[in-house]
Amino acid sequence: MDLVSIRIITGDITRLVGFYERATGVRATWPTEDFAELRTTGGTLAIGSTRTVALFAPGAARPADNNTVIIEFLVDDVDGVHRGLAGFVADFVTEPTTMPWGNRSLLVRDPDGNLVNFFTPVTPAAVARLAR
Repeated sequence: MDLVSIRIITGDITRLVGFYERATGVRATWPTEDFAELRTTGGTLAIGSTRTVALFAPGAARPADNNTVIIEFLVDDVDGVHRGLAGFVADFVTEPTTMPWGNRSLLVRDPDGNLVNFFTPVTPAAVARLAR
């Protein structure tokens, strides 16, 4: 079994896709006006409008209602990402911080309030653990 993607449901797909394109530097593909994907080497972030929820199960997902999931992106330079997002991201939850497990992390909220962690392994143990 392979994890293929994480999907976010949003009330404003254009705004949210624009945020992730700018934050990651990855260009989204749009199979329909209600669905976009940002594909990386490690997985895909899918973003769907609220209109797509009815195709699965009406009312099963609510936009801007996540309080448990953190979307994570492995980056080469978390401090560089921080500098690049300054003036663009409205909610920096934490500035770049080196965590006890060896990752330097930057935690922000996307326009829907979802937590997004950009991180870079900085200790030898963290680098080894995340080697691809």
